[in-house]
Amino acid sequence: MNYNKIVCLDLEMTCWDDGREPRTGEIIEIGLAKLDLSTQEIEKTASYIVKPDHDEVSEFCTQLTGHTQSSVNRQGRPFADVLDTVVKNFGGASVIYGSWGRDDLVMRKECEAKGIVYPFKEYINLATVFRMQQRVKNKRFGHKRAMQIAGLEWEGRQHSGVVDATNLARLTMTML
Repeated sequence: MNYNKIVCLDLEMTCWDDGREPRTGEIIEIGLAKLDLSTQEIEKTASYIVKPDHDEVSEFCTQLTGHTQSSVNRQGRPFADVLDTVVKNFGGASVIYGSWGRDDLVMRKECEAKGIVYPFKEYINLATVFRMQQRVKNKRFGHKRAMQIAGLEWEGRQHSGVVDATNLARLTMTML
């Protein structure tokens, strides 16, 4: 395990504004930012578009994420292929992955539903680490608010997987 690297990961999923439970949709984007903790530099970033098997991208989802059904159809690849690419390009089981919240559980659930082996060994909920460091008691504390507390400006469009992952890597530098 390489403890000098952490891959910050952010998921974007199909979503609706019709009362459905959040986090019940399928993953449509995996954004990543690989952080070298020894140099405090982001080594690489990537955004991988996933073509959902069952869900469609709603107008609400398009407004939130910028992804359209058409763009996901054109650019998206099957979830299993995207996971293979992530493992190949970002270190697989030899690095630690982290997200703001429990994206690991979302990925595990989708892996189980699609008969895919979950590929990550080490995973950190960076929101919990931040709340512990800052003594924040509110569980619904957002990533953008955490950046403000840390004195960091949000860069780019929120709810873009790669933008959110990159901002999380910047925040992680201040935490670790």
